[in-house]
Amino acid sequence: MLHEEALGWVIRTRDPDFAEWEAFTLWLEADPAHAPAYDALMAADADLPDLLPADPIFATAPANDPGERKWRPTRWIGGGALAAGLVAALSIGLSDRADIYTISTRPGETNSIALDDGTRIDLNGDTTIRLDHNNSRYAALDNGEAAFTVRHDAGNPFRVTVGDAVFEDAGTVFNIVRDAGATRIGVSEGKVIYNPQAQAIALPAGRALTRDAAGLRVMNIAPQAVASWRRGQLSYNNMPVALISDDIARSIGVRLTATPAAGATRFTGTIRLDRDASRFFAAAAPLMGLSAVRQGDGWLLKEGNVSPR
Repeated sequence: MLHEEALGWVIRTRDPDFAEWEAFTLWLEADPAHAPAYDALMAADADLPDLLPADPIFATAPANDPGERKWRPTRWIGGGALAAGLVAALSIGLSDRADIYTISTRPGETNSIALDDGTRIDLNGDTTIRLDHNNSRYAALDNGEAAFTVRHDAGNPFRVTVGDAVFEDAGTVFNIVRDAGATRIGVSEGKVIYNPQAQAIALPAGRALTRDAAGLRVMNIAPQAVASWRRGQLSYNNMPVALISDDIARSIGVRLTATPAAGATRFTGTIRLDRDASRFFAAAAPLMGLSAVRQGDGWLLKEGNVSPR
Protein backbone atom coordinates (compact mmCIF):
# COMPACT_ATOMS: atom_id res chain seq x y z
CA MET A 1 0.00 0.00 0.00
CA LEU A 2 2.84 2.44 0.84
CA HIS A 3 4.53 1.71 -2.50
CA GLU A 4 1.28 2.40 -4.37
CA GLU A 5 0.66 5.65 -2.51
CA ALA A 6 4.21 6.88 -3.11
CA LEU A 7 3.98 5.96 -6.79
CA GLY A 8 0.67 7.79 -7.03
CA TRP A 9 2.25 10.96 -5.66
CA VAL A 10 5.25 10.65 -8.00
CA ILE A 11 2.95 10.43 -11.00
CA ARG A 12 0.80 13.34 -9.87
CA THR A 13 3.63 15.70 -8.85
CA ARG A 14 5.21 15.28 -12.29
CA ASP A 15 2.05 16.58 -13.93
CA PRO A 16 2.68 20.20 -15.06
CA ASP A 17 -0.83 21.11 -13.86
CA PHE A 18 -0.24 19.71 -10.36
CA ALA A 19 -1.29 22.23 -7.69
CA GLU A 20 -1.91 20.13 -4.58
CA TRP A 21 1.44 20.81 -2.90
CA GLU A 22 -0.17 21.36 0.49
CA ALA A 23 -1.91 17.98 0.41
CA PHE A 24 1.33 16.40 -0.75
CA THR A 25 3.36 17.83 2.13
CA LEU A 26 0.68 16.69 4.57
CA TRP A 27 1.08 13.15 3.22
CA LEU A 28 4.87 13.37 3.59
CA GLU A 29 4.54 14.47 7.20
CA ALA A 30 1.94 11.85 8.10
CA ASP A 31 4.52 9.05 8.46
CA PRO A 32 8.37 9.02 8.51
CA ALA A 33 8.30 6.21 5.92
CA HIS A 34 6.52 8.32 3.29
CA ALA A 35 9.39 10.61 2.24
CA PRO A 36 11.97 7.79 1.76
CA ALA A 37 9.47 5.77 -0.28
CA TYR A 38 8.70 8.77 -2.47
CA ASP A 39 12.38 9.68 -2.90
CA ALA A 40 13.29 6.11 -3.87
CA LEU A 41 10.73 6.11 -6.68
CA MET A 42 11.76 9.58 -7.84
CA ALA A 43 15.37 8.39 -8.00
CA ALA A 44 14.36 5.52 -10.29
CA ASP A 45 13.71 8.06 -13.04
CA ALA A 46 14.80 5.95 -15.96
CA ASP A 47 12.83 2.93 -14.83
CA LEU A 48 9.69 4.67 -13.65
CA PRO A 49 7.63 4.26 -16.84
CA ASP A 50 7.93 0.49 -16.39
CA LEU A 51 6.49 0.77 -12.88
CA LEU A 52 3.34 2.61 -13.86
CA PRO A 53 0.15 0.56 -13.46
CA ALA A 54 -2.44 0.30 -16.19
CA ASP A 55 -5.06 1.93 -13.95
CA PRO A 56 -4.63 5.31 -12.22
CA ILE A 57 -3.41 5.39 -8.61
CA PHE A 58 -5.61 7.06 -5.99
CA ALA A 59 -3.69 8.33 -2.97
CA THR A 60 -5.14 7.92 0.52
CA ALA A 61 -6.77 11.10 1.78
CA PRO A 62 -4.29 13.06 3.90
CA ALA A 63 -5.20 14.42 7.33
CA ASN A 64 -6.59 17.96 7.25
CA ASP A 65 -7.63 17.75 3.59
CA PRO A 66 -10.58 20.16 3.73
CA GLY A 67 -12.17 19.46 0.40
CA GLU A 68 -14.02 16.77 -1.46
CA ARG A 69 -11.58 14.45 -3.20
CA LYS A 70 -11.75 14.75 -6.96
CA TRP A 71 -8.86 12.56 -8.02
CA ARG A 72 -8.18 12.33 -11.73
CA PRO A 73 -5.68 10.33 -13.78
CA THR A 74 -2.46 12.22 -14.44
CA ARG A 75 -0.02 11.85 -17.27
CA TRP A 76 3.68 11.06 -17.01
CA ILE A 77 6.07 13.84 -17.96
CA GLY A 78 9.80 14.32 -17.73
CA GLY A 79 11.83 17.47 -17.35
CA GLY A 80 14.00 19.03 -14.68
CA ALA A 81 12.02 22.26 -14.22
CA LEU A 82 9.60 20.50 -11.89
CA ALA A 83 12.45 19.29 -9.67
CA ALA A 84 13.10 22.78 -8.31
CA GLY A 85 9.45 23.17 -7.38
CA LEU A 86 9.45 19.72 -5.80
CA VAL A 87 12.46 20.56 -3.64
CA ALA A 88 10.70 23.72 -2.49
CA ALA A 89 7.59 21.75 -1.65
CA LEU A 90 9.57 19.17 0.34
CA SER A 91 11.03 21.98 2.44
CA ILE A 92 7.56 23.03 3.62
CA GLY A 93 6.54 20.91 6.60
CA LEU A 94 3.55 20.92 8.86
CA SER A 95 5.69 22.53 11.54
CA ASP A 96 5.92 25.64 9.33
CA ARG A 97 2.15 26.06 9.07
CA ALA A 98 0.53 28.22 11.71
CA ASP A 99 -2.81 26.44 11.31
CA ILE A 100 -1.39 22.98 12.18
CA TYR A 101 -0.66 22.32 15.83
CA THR A 102 0.56 19.31 17.79
CA ILE A 103 -0.58 18.12 21.21
CA SER A 104 1.45 15.50 23.08
CA THR A 105 1.25 13.76 26.44
CA ARG A 106 3.99 12.17 28.50
CA PRO A 107 3.75 8.52 29.59
CA GLY A 108 1.19 8.29 32.38
CA GLU A 109 -0.32 11.69 31.51
CA THR A 110 -3.77 12.24 29.97
CA ASN A 111 -5.38 15.22 28.28
CA SER A 112 -8.82 16.11 26.91
CA ILE A 113 -9.34 18.34 23.87
CA ALA A 114 -12.63 20.03 22.97
CA LEU A 115 -12.86 20.97 19.28
CA ASP A 116 -14.97 23.79 17.89
CA ASP A 117 -17.38 21.38 16.17
CA GLY A 118 -18.34 19.71 19.47
CA THR A 119 -16.00 16.73 19.11
CA ARG A 120 -13.97 15.64 22.17
CA ILE A 121 -10.63 13.85 21.94
CA ASP A 122 -9.18 12.18 25.05
CA LEU A 123 -5.46 11.44 24.88
CA ASN A 124 -3.85 8.65 26.87
CA GLY A 125 -0.18 8.79 27.90
CA ASP A 126 2.73 8.95 25.46
CA THR A 127 0.50 10.17 22.63
CA THR A 128 1.02 12.71 19.84
CA ILE A 129 -1.78 14.08 17.67
CA ARG A 130 -1.87 16.83 15.05
CA LEU A 131 -4.90 19.06 14.55
CA ASP A 132 -5.88 21.96 12.30
CA HIS A 133 -6.99 25.35 13.64
CA ASN A 134 -8.92 25.92 10.40
CA ASN A 135 -10.59 22.53 10.13
CA SER A 136 -11.89 20.80 13.25
CA ARG A 137 -13.05 17.73 11.26
CA TYR A 138 -9.57 16.26 10.72
CA ALA A 139 -6.86 14.81 12.94
CA ALA A 140 -3.67 12.78 12.52
CA LEU A 141 -2.68 10.35 15.28
CA ASP A 142 1.09 9.98 15.07
CA ASN A 143 1.53 7.62 18.02
CA GLY A 144 -0.15 6.52 21.23
CA GLU A 145 -3.84 6.24 22.04
CA ALA A 146 -6.81 8.56 21.63
CA ALA A 147 -10.54 8.21 22.24
CA PHE A 148 -12.84 10.21 19.96
CA THR A 149 -16.39 11.31 20.80
CA VAL A 150 -17.49 12.78 17.50
CA ARG A 151 -20.39 15.04 16.65
CA HIS A 152 -21.70 13.45 13.48
CA ASP A 153 -22.14 15.47 10.30
CA ALA A 154 -23.02 13.35 7.26
CA GLY A 155 -22.04 16.19 4.93
CA ASN A 156 -18.66 16.69 6.57
CA PRO A 157 -17.51 13.48 8.28
CA PHE A 158 -14.73 13.53 10.84
CA ARG A 159 -11.59 11.76 9.56
CA VAL A 160 -8.53 10.51 11.42
CA THR A 161 -5.40 9.48 9.55
CA VAL A 162 -3.11 6.94 11.21
CA GLY A 163 -0.07 6.38 9.02
CA ASP A 164 -1.46 5.47 5.60
CA ALA A 165 -4.89 4.49 6.96
CA VAL A 166 -7.98 6.69 7.17
CA PHE A 167 -10.82 6.24 9.66
CA GLU A 168 -14.06 8.09 8.91
CA ASP A 169 -16.83 8.46 11.47
CA ALA A 170 -20.53 7.91 10.97
CA GLY A 171 -21.73 9.30 14.31
CA THR A 172 -19.31 7.67 16.61
CA VAL A 173 -17.42 6.99 19.83
CA PHE A 174 -14.21 5.10 19.09
CA ASN A 175 -10.68 4.51 20.37
CA ILE A 176 -7.51 4.22 18.28
CA VAL A 177 -4.13 2.88 19.36
CA ARG A 178 -1.02 3.31 17.25
CA ASP A 179 2.29 1.86 18.35
CA ALA A 180 5.36 0.51 16.58
CA GLY A 181 3.80 -2.83 15.75
CA ALA A 182 0.10 -2.27 15.13
CA THR A 183 -2.87 0.01 14.68
CA ARG A 184 -6.01 -0.91 16.63
CA ILE A 185 -9.46 0.63 16.67
CA GLY A 186 -12.52 -0.27 18.74
CA VAL A 187 -15.98 1.25 18.28
CA SER A 188 -18.43 1.66 21.15
CA GLU A 189 -21.13 3.79 19.49
CA GLY A 190 -22.16 4.55 15.92
CA LYS A 191 -19.93 3.40 13.09
CA VAL A 192 -16.46 3.99 11.64
CA ILE A 193 -15.41 3.37 8.04
CA TYR A 194 -11.87 2.07 7.56
CA ASN A 195 -10.20 3.49 4.42
CA PRO A 196 -13.43 4.74 2.77
CA GLN A 197 -11.66 5.29 -0.56
CA ALA A 198 -10.24 1.75 -0.66
CA GLN A 199 -11.38 -1.22 1.46
CA ALA A 200 -14.33 0.72 2.95
CA ILE A 201 -14.71 -1.68 5.89
CA ALA A 202 -17.65 -0.69 8.10
CA LEU A 203 -17.06 -1.07 11.85
CA PRO A 204 -20.31 -0.67 13.81
CA ALA A 205 -20.50 -0.52 17.59
CA GLY A 206 -19.06 -3.68 19.13
CA ARG A 207 -16.53 -4.26 16.34
CA ALA A 208 -12.77 -3.76 16.34
CA LEU A 209 -10.03 -3.82 13.71
CA THR A 210 -6.33 -4.57 14.05
CA ARG A 211 -3.71 -3.98 11.38
CA ASP A 212 -0.21 -5.33 12.03
CA ALA A 213 2.52 -7.40 10.42
CA ALA A 214 0.12 -10.36 10.25
CA GLY A 215 -2.39 -8.39 8.18
CA LEU A 216 -5.84 -6.92 8.73
CA ARG A 217 -8.32 -8.51 11.15
CA VAL A 218 -11.83 -7.56 12.21
CA MET A 219 -13.30 -8.95 15.44
CA ASN A 220 -15.95 -8.40 18.09
CA ILE A 221 -15.31 -6.20 21.10
CA ALA A 222 -17.41 -5.39 24.15
CA PRO A 223 -18.47 -1.73 23.74
CA GLN A 224 -17.66 -1.09 27.40
CA ALA A 225 -14.08 -2.23 26.77
CA VAL A 226 -13.50 0.56 24.23
CA ALA A 227 -11.35 3.33 25.79
CA SER A 228 -11.67 1.63 29.17
CA TRP A 229 -8.45 3.41 30.19
CA ARG A 230 -10.60 6.50 30.75
CA ARG A 231 -12.29 4.62 33.61
CA GLY A 232 -8.99 3.50 35.16
CA GLN A 233 -8.90 -0.01 33.72
CA LEU A 234 -7.75 -2.00 30.70
CA SER A 235 -10.10 -4.67 29.29
CA TYR A 236 -9.09 -7.37 26.82
CA ASN A 237 -10.38 -10.39 24.98
CA ASN A 238 -7.61 -12.81 23.94
CA MET A 239 -5.03 -10.03 23.53
CA PRO A 240 -1.26 -10.77 23.31
CA VAL A 241 0.64 -9.55 26.35
CA ALA A 242 3.12 -7.84 23.99
CA LEU A 243 0.39 -5.34 23.09
CA ILE A 244 -0.97 -5.17 26.62
CA SER A 245 2.48 -4.22 27.91
CA ASP A 246 2.52 -1.23 25.53
CA ASP A 247 -0.86 -0.16 26.88
CA ILE A 248 0.32 -0.51 30.48
CA ALA A 249 3.48 1.52 29.86
CA ARG A 250 1.48 4.27 28.18
CA SER A 251 -1.21 4.36 30.86
CA ILE A 252 0.80 4.31 34.09
CA GLY A 253 4.02 5.89 32.83
CA VAL A 254 6.57 3.10 33.26
CA ARG A 255 9.12 1.51 30.97
CA LEU A 256 7.93 -2.06 30.43
CA THR A 257 9.21 -4.97 28.36
CA ALA A 258 8.17 -8.61 28.14
CA THR A 259 10.15 -11.74 27.40
CA PRO A 260 9.21 -13.43 24.09
CA ALA A 261 7.32 -16.17 25.92
CA ALA A 262 5.45 -13.71 28.13
CA GLY A 263 4.72 -11.42 25.18
CA ALA A 264 3.14 -14.28 23.24
CA THR A 265 0.82 -15.14 26.13
CA ARG A 266 -2.80 -14.11 25.55
CA PHE A 267 -5.02 -12.60 28.22
CA THR A 268 -8.76 -12.11 28.64
CA GLY A 269 -9.97 -9.99 31.52
CA THR A 270 -9.80 -6.54 33.11
CA ILE A 271 -6.75 -4.98 34.74
CA ARG A 272 -7.16 -2.07 37.15
CA LEU A 273 -4.71 0.78 36.61
CA ASP A 274 -2.62 2.13 39.48
CA ARG A 275 0.10 4.78 39.20
CA ASP A 276 2.03 2.99 41.94
CA ALA A 277 3.97 0.53 39.78
CA SER A 278 4.81 -1.93 42.56
CA ARG A 279 1.20 -2.10 43.66
CA PHE A 280 -0.03 -2.33 40.07
CA PHE A 281 2.22 -5.25 39.10
CA ALA A 282 1.53 -7.05 42.37
CA ALA A 283 -2.09 -7.35 41.22
CA ALA A 284 -1.80 -7.33 37.42
CA ALA A 285 1.06 -9.77 36.79
CA PRO A 286 -0.51 -12.77 38.63
CA LEU A 287 -3.82 -11.98 36.94
CA MET A 288 -2.10 -12.52 33.59
CA GLY A 289 -0.34 -15.64 34.89
CA LEU A 290 3.02 -13.86 34.77
CA SER A 291 5.59 -12.36 37.10
CA ALA A 292 6.97 -8.82 37.08
CA VAL A 293 10.47 -7.87 38.17
CA ARG A 294 12.29 -4.57 38.27
CA GLN A 295 14.86 -4.18 35.51
CA GLY A 296 17.02 -1.06 35.71
CA ASP A 297 14.68 1.91 35.59
CA GLY A 298 11.76 -0.18 34.32
CA TRP A 299 9.96 -3.50 34.65
CA LEU A 300 10.05 -6.88 32.94
CA LEU A 301 7.13 -9.24 32.48
CA LYS A 302 8.16 -12.90 32.39
CA GLU A 303 6.56 -16.30 32.53
CA GLY A 304 5.88 -17.72 36.00
CA ASN A 305 3.50 -16.47 38.65
CA VAL A 306 5.50 -14.93 41.47
CA SER A 307 5.21 -11.73 43.47
CA PRO A 308 6.93 -8.67 41.92
CA ARG A 309 10.05 -7.28 43.53
